[in-house]
Amino acid sequence: MFKKLLCLTAALVLVSACDTLGTSEGEGGAGGGAGGVAAGAARPGTQEDMVVNVGDRVFFNLDQSDLSSEAQATLDRQAAWLKKYPSTKVTVEGHCDERGTREYNLALGERRATAVKNYLVAAGVATARVSTISYGKERPAVVGSNEAAWAQNRRSVTVVAQ
Repeated sequence: MFKKLLCLTAALVLVSACDTLGTSEGEGGAGGGAGGVAAGAARPGTQEDMVVNVGDRVFFNLDQSDLSSEAQATLDRQAAWLKKYPSTKVTVEGHCDERGTREYNLALGERRATAVKNYLVAAGVATARVSTISYGKERPAVVGSNEAAWAQNRRSVTVVAQ
């Protein structure tokens, strides 16, 4: 009986410690959000800081690697953030939805990552601070075979290098 009471108490403590200020889906626009992290709460210069205060991802149309005006706005914020933290390096990941061959999607993901890198470099970020990698369709953000899932998977994500 004591073990059950202890387990129940531990579970209640864990649940009560959870953050209840999570963001609703879609908040943060193209920049994405970190559910449960209040704006400005992340340690400066970290991935969490970028996600919360700037946005770490941009989205693409089907079979496209050109940047929308919304994507450019997010990348402008990323460039300003990177200038604020000049020793920070990032990797830009290119991703695709599940449609198409593995080879096609790897090439498309590379074009997407390169488009983001080129934009950041043109905005004044040193080329040596930005690397790229394509994951093609291998790392979906959302599992599903519908337009809503595909739209979330056609993206690039800027990741602070460790």
